[in-house]
Amino acid sequence: METRVLPFTSESIAEAARLILDGQPVAIATETVYGLAADATNAEAVARIYKAKGRPSFNPLIVHVPDFAAAERIGDFNSAARALAEEHWPGPLTLVVPLRADSGLAAIVTAGLATVGVRVPAHPAMQALIRATGRPLAAPSANASGSISPTRVDHVVKSLGGRIPLVVDAGATERGLESTIVAATGGPLRLLRPGPIQIDAQIGGGEEIEAPGQLPTHYAPSKRLRLDAPAADADEYLIGFGDVAGDSSLSSSGDLVEAAARLFDLLYAADESARSKIAVAPVPGEGLGRAINDRLRRAAARRP
Repeated sequence: METRVLPFTSESIAEAARLILDGQPVAIATETVYGLAADATNAEAVARIYKAKGRPSFNPLIVHVPDFAAAERIGDFNSAARALAEEHWPGPLTLVVPLRADSGLAAIVTAGLATVGVRVPAHPAMQALIRATGRPLAAPSANASGSISPTRVDHVVKSLGGRIPLVVDAGATERGLESTIVAATGGPLRLLRPGPIQIDAQIGGGEEIEAPGQLPTHYAPSKRLRLDAPAADADEYLIGFGDVAGDSSLSSSGDLVEAAARLFDLLYAADESARSKIAVAPVPGEGLGRAINDRLRRAAARRP
């Protein structure tokens, strides 16, 4: 399959919408990372996402909708979920809520769970595509399952080139980390995945996979990754932070927002370098640093 790359225009959105309504997945930018979008009401279309990514079938997908009214048509929102949606949507927050019986979603989207992860994205490209299709779009990150998440179009092409028909190029993503995921299914709010938005919620869930990014190994480069490294060994590419300069730096000034935006870019650069291993300097664990360290721990879990 040839993978075309088209710049973000009204014409490329129309072509992407045509492909999606024909049951094909299309890669497109969001404010977090590039997503691989397909019609969430079409089981075969969603299956093509799983096929392209090589994704485990038990890992559910986030459904993207244009606004809160559309979100209420597929999920039941309690008062806590509604308050979070009103405060943070559109934006990089996914809410896991009970699935409505009349949602119209293909069962494969939720991996058979009674809940659904819903997000209203802020990026104009994804918003344009949702509105052009008139469908809720299932859209995990546009990369092979478990590998580094894509923040640029060349990341998508490297990972999924030849597996999908189209990538809509809207430039580098702004946030660089996947959305914060919060479960609002009754009882206290539960933080299932830290991300760009900081939420005061109980950490974690049960043993069941409830949302993307909960697998112990995820976001992984092909090389062994060592964390909290103040210096590099001879065979390591060092990603620095703050006073640790490294071969490249997440942020020489210690800015966590800059670090989050650069994280996956630098993991790609390190993975493509001539060094056989990767090391990452210590990153503080507070605030946005918690999300960065979550991604790094999962990336490092890939190899012993």
